[in-house]
Amino acid sequence: MDFDALLLSRIQFAFTIAFHIIFPSFTIGLASYLAVLEGLWLVTRNEAFKSLYLFWVKVFAISFGMGVVSGVVMSYQLGTNWAVFSAVAAPVIGPLFAFEVLAAFFLEASFLGVMLFGWKKVGPRLHFLATVLVALGTLMSAFWIISANSWMQSPAGFEGTVETGLRAVSWLQVIFSPTFPERLVHMVLAAYLTTALVVAGASAYRLLRDPGEGESALALRMAVGMLAIVAPMQLLVGDLSGKDVERHQPAKLAAIEGFWETRSEQAFHIVAWPDRDIQGNHWELSIPKLGSWITGGATDAEIQGLRDFPREDQPPVLPVFWAFRVMVGLGVAMIGLGFWGAWLCWRGKIIHAAAFLRSCVLMSPMGFVAVIAGWMVAEIGRQPYVIYGVLRTEDAVSPIGAGEVSTSLLAFLVVYAVVFSVGALYILRLLAQGPVTGVHEEPPTPHRPPGWALAAAPEDPGEPGHKASDKADPNGEDRP
Repeated sequence: MDFDALLLSRIQFAFTIAFHIIFPSFTIGLASYLAVLEGLWLVTRNEAFKSLYLFWVKVFAISFGMGVVSGVVMSYQLGTNWAVFSAVAAPVIGPLFAFEVLAAFFLEASFLGVMLFGWKKVGPRLHFLATVLVALGTLMSAFWIISANSWMQSPAGFEGTVETGLRAVSWLQVIFSPTFPERLVHMVLAAYLTTALVVAGASAYRLLRDPGEGESALALRMAVGMLAIVAPMQLLVGDLSGKDVERHQPAKLAAIEGFWETRSEQAFHIVAWPDRDIQGNHWELSIPKLGSWITGGATDAEIQGLRDFPREDQPPVLPVFWAFRVMVGLGVAMIGLGFWGAWLCWRGKIIHAAAFLRSCVLMSPMGFVAVIAGWMVAEIGRQPYVIYGVLRTEDAVSPIGAGEVSTSLLAFLVVYAVVFSVGALYILRLLAQGPVTGVHEEPPTPHRPPGWALAAAPEDPGEPGHKASDKADPNGEDRP
């Protein structure tokens, strides 16, 4: 393997995007979860929802900040390591990135301050509106980023060449490229599943230590409901996305499935060891005809194999093949965990089911693993192109030397290892403390003499969750 500027730039971008995607895939789902929690608190006035909100909003703030920092690094790399790609494609995808910043990120950043620090400074409905707008901002950010990436996967609505540069002739076709709808839904559902697994794992950990913790029991039931509903939906959306790949990127599909020969009645390879050098699989465990049925809708459907493509146009098969199986395998495990939890909820035994709680803790990081595996399938699978069928990756790299890239890569490794390890450890410490800590963000209620409750005043709407009777006398003494 030749560690030239091209390979090192690819490794550097893969490293930084693997770190970055962790945080948006969590904050997209967590922002929506916070909106649901605050909405339920406003409707029911159940203090458990408020405690959960106050707890998870702290985790959201840290994750959001780390996602912003890692995202800025990636945007700089487009100029330093991929200058040719930026020069050629900027007239088309540049506005998409700009819309993400101007419309989505500014919306999130504008109302994030109200969401984090306005709990006692604005009315409850205005605060809820800020939370909802932050959640919409995260979804809008996903819209524009997936739009730009989908155009690179299946470019449409443009004209020009690599030599003359590309320009958009139909912005609707650029934004809504052929693979965009399914990929957007797939990513958003993946974010919701990632958040549900983290919430389930953190809640299960607390319940293993204290089965009587009501907030964690409530959060666990909500997470199980999300898993039971969304995980099967994700399987169906993933199948639709796979059919898009078969239509627009047949070489990627062949790598995903380990197909080498073009024929009908393709077998589905459960596991195999593909090798591009021998243009075949060393060994495989397969189910006859199932591959054609899954990808083509019929057992006699003819599916293209990799040997139909020149070797220089074939993607790396081994990482794509196995990353896809990791993603699908974890998706099936999420479905099983959701159904298991729903059955325990129905029987009223979920809080004391130790085996299920431990499984939730073990599965809590698997959403991140599945997201990274999915991005490996999408990005490695489109090689050797950075814009599929238009611009090859080797032609998109900046004219820089391997030494320069290796120096920056080493710096990224060191800085990320320190900064993000500290951030991740802090988040884990917060998760271990549990949502009950959110209650203590407000001043404790003063001691009340007997009979005080008979004179309790109605709630003060200016301070959510407080009552006018909770305020001490100006002289420092409790009211009689």
